[in-house]
Amino acid sequence: MRSDQMKKGLERAPHRSLFKAMSYTNEELDRPIIGIANSANEVIPGHIHLKGLAEAVKAGVRMSGGTPMEFNTIGVCDGIAMGHAGMKYSLPSREIIADSVEIMAEAYPFDGLVCISDCDKIVPGMLMAMLRLNIPAILISGGPMYAGKIKKRPIDLISVFEGIGARTDGKITDKELAEIENEACPGCGSCSGMFTANSMNCLSEALGLALPGNGTIPAPTAKRLRLAKTAGMKILQLVTKDIKPRDIATKNAFRNAISVEMALGSSTNTVLHLPAIANEAGMTLDLNLFNEISSNTPNLCRISPAGESHLEDLDAAGGIPAVMAELNKKRLINTSPVTVAGVTVKEILHQAENLDAQVIRSIDSPYSEDGGLSILFGNIASLGAVVKKSAVDEAMMAHEGPARVFDSEEDAMKAILGGKIKENDVVVIRYEGPKGGPGMREMLGPTSAIAGKGLARTVALITDGRFSGGTRGAAIGHISPEAQEGGVIAIVKEKDRIRIDIPNKSIELLIPEDEIQERLKKWRRPELKIKKGYLYRYAKQVTSASTGAIFR
Repeated sequence: MRSDQMKKGLERAPHRSLFKAMSYTNEELDRPIIGIANSANEVIPGHIHLKGLAEAVKAGVRMSGGTPMEFNTIGVCDGIAMGHAGMKYSLPSREIIADSVEIMAEAYPFDGLVCISDCDKIVPGMLMAMLRLNIPAILISGGPMYAGKIKKRPIDLISVFEGIGARTDGKITDKELAEIENEACPGCGSCSGMFTANSMNCLSEALGLALPGNGTIPAPTAKRLRLAKTAGMKILQLVTKDIKPRDIATKNAFRNAISVEMALGSSTNTVLHLPAIANEAGMTLDLNLFNEISSNTPNLCRISPAGESHLEDLDAAGGIPAVMAELNKKRLINTSPVTVAGVTVKEILHQAENLDAQVIRSIDSPYSEDGGLSILFGNIASLGAVVKKSAVDEAMMAHEGPARVFDSEEDAMKAILGGKIKENDVVVIRYEGPKGGPGMREMLGPTSAIAGKGLARTVALITDGRFSGGTRGAAIGHISPEAQEGGVIAIVKEKDRIRIDIPNKSIELLIPEDEIQERLKKWRRPELKIKKGYLYRYAKQVTSASTGAIFR
C-alpha cells in the first residue's frame, strides 16, 4: 500500500508513535489509509454542513475496511466575495486549494482520497488536485440548496442581485427587496440555479469522477448523506482495483463533460475550469473544441437563470444520467469510460430515465439544436470569449452599439445604477482579467443591475473578467487577450461601435485595422494594481483565460 511509506517497518516506529498519540490503533494503521480533504467552514452556505457529510464519508470508509484521516482546505463564497476586493481572491484560491491537497497527500501518502466540496472554485481545485496526484480518488459535493419561494414563485440568489437594480429603478419597495433577501436562500447548499458550483458538480458526474446524483441531490437530505457513505465505500473499491483519476477522466470523458455542459447551458466559468483540470492530466482542451461539440449538441435544459427550473427539479427529473441518456439517443455520449461508481457510463445510462420532459427536453425537441455556451472570436477577442447563449434573450443574439468604457467593475456599477447606461449601449469593463484584476472578478453585480433595470433585452456587456453562472443577458466574458496583456479591448474608446453576433460566434470592434494598430502602438501597460502578497505572485504567474487561467 502507498501508505506503507509512513507506517510500516522498524524505521517507522516514531511515525506509528505519533499516530498513536492521535488514538489510532495498530488495527487502524494496518488498513488502507484514506485522506478526507474537507473544505468545510462557517463562511460558505454550501460548506456549513460539510462536517456532517465528512462523518458520513468516514462511516463508509470504515464500513469497507479503511481508516479515514480528515484534513481541511480553504474556501471562498463568490456570492459573499462579490462586489468588493474579496472577489479578486476567488479564482486565485483554486490554485491554493489544489496545492494544499497535493501537499497533504504527498506529505501523508494516503492510499486513496475523498474530496469533499460544494462551491465555486473549490470543486475545480479539488478536481485539479485529484488528476495531479493520480491516486485513487473520488469527489463528493455537499449538494445544491433548495430554491426559495415567494407566493409559490421560486426565487434564488440572483433574484436578490437583480432586486437591487429593480429597487434603484423604483420598480420594487424596500420591503419587497427585504422579503426577497430573506427568502431567496432558505438553507445550506450551493446556490440553487445552474451557477458555477452546481455546473461543476454536475460535470464531475459526466467526467466520471463523482457518483451519479452528485450534482443534483439537494443538500439537506438523507439521500445526500447516503451518497456520501457510498462514496466512502467506493473509494476502497478504487484502491483495491488501483483505478486512478486519469484512468477515468480520459479525453473521451472530457468530451462527454463538454457535451453535458452544452445540454445544460452551464456556467461560463466551466470554460475556465475544464481546461485547467485537463491540464493536470497532461491534456489540452482548445476553445475551438467547445464550439465543435456545441455545434452538434442540443440545449436540453433551461435551469435558472436561463429558466424557472432549479437543481431540485433537475434531480427529480432524473439528474445528469437522464440528460446523458437523452444525448446518447443520438450517440453524443461515449459510453465506454469507466467511472468512480465502478461501472461504465453505459451501465449508468442503462438505468437512467427522463422523468420530466419540461425540465429535460427530449433530444427530438430541444430548446436549440446547438449548445448553451458559445465561444466568440474576432479582432477584440482573437484568443476567444465566452457567452452563456442559453441565457441570452433572442433579441440580443445579434447586437451592435456604442461602447461605454470602464476600467473597473466599480466604475461601471456606478454608471449603471446611476442611470447613465442607455438602450443599445455595449458596456465594456476592462483591466479585470486574470492579470489585470488581478484575479478575474465575476461581474454579477453589473449584469444583475442591467437586468434589474429592465435593460437585459437592449444592453450588452463585455469584459476581460468573468461572470457568475447566475448571469443572464448578452454578457460576453473572458475576452482574450486581456487589457493588461495589451489586448485590443485595452484601446477601445468611448462611443466606438462594437458588433456582437452570437449565432455566427463573432465579436468585432468596428474600426479600421490600421486605426487599431496605431492605438496599440500608443498604448502603455499600466502597473499591476496590487504589488504585494499572493495576488501579486498570482498576477506574475497566471496565464490567459483562454488557457483556463492556469499557472505558467
